[in-house]
Amino acid sequence: MRSSILRLMLGASVAVALAASAGHAQDTPQSTPQDPPAGALAPNQTAAFGASLPLVFTYTENFDCVDEPTDDLNFNGILAESDPAEFQTPICQVGTEPKHDPTGAQVQTTDKLWVLVPFFGTDTTDTDAIACPANARPGLLCGKALGDTLISLFGIVPEGFKQTPSVPVQCPDPGSPPGTCTMHASTLDLFPALVALGKLPATPKQNIFVPTPNHSHVINQDVFQKAPQWWQVITVLVTDPADFPTPDGSSGITSVKKLRKAQKDGGALGDVPSNFYLFFGSMKGMKM
Repeated sequence: MRSSILRLMLGASVAVALAASAGHAQDTPQSTPQDPPAGALAPNQTAAFGASLPLVFTYTENFDCVDEPTDDLNFNGILAESDPAEFQTPICQVGTEPKHDPTGAQVQTTDKLWVLVPFFGTDTTDTDAIACPANARPGLLCGKALGDTLISLFGIVPEGFKQTPSVPVQCPDPGSPPGTCTMHASTLDLFPALVALGKLPATPKQNIFVPTPNHSHVINQDVFQKAPQWWQVITVLVTDPADFPTPDGSSGITSVKKLRKAQKDGGALGDVPSNFYLFFGSMKGMKM
């Protein structure tokens, strides 16, 4: 069984040479987001929670996945400083943390965005996993292959990786396909995270690209930070359905305090850092 799993995962190793680009911090002043109409989200906005309040994020730049000179995010044995192809296509890696954010500041000083992934369910139908998009990244693990891998590793297709999740999430945007969300990356590399979970050996190193999972958002600092700034994405797998936030925020994790309690009680796994950053401002939202 283990060898078949590894063969399937090894099949997902890809070369990174697509024409896409990560967002970078700008030296020019940023515009301040405007309040959305009551009960509506603009195309560049998502819902969120913070301090047990409903929030709205307004994105004014695209994402950035930081690749530093001594990184080797494509695992080809060549440091990024000598491998121009490595950072021409974003490699957004869960379980990897750079020393700096997109502004060059130490990552410890960067505000955090906790991305809550609903990692529970009973679905064992492999074809229910997020479908392969048009013009998919070469080697992207999606559709039935993604479903088979998830079932082999975890026994289910979690709600976070279902084409049609049974729990409401804040990303993807309403009416948008799974794996997408405004100004977000559409694929993530899960290899370091899977190694940390004990699901794959640490060698051979390989990129395991999957669609960005269905998720919701929580912040702790600068809840009403209306001026856009960079936020580091911290992934949390929520394993207890009772801890996943409802759309109106009446239950579930809607603050970092509640997140820490869920993690202590076993309803969510620990924080997993990433090199993935989003650029947005936050404001009070309307209750759903």
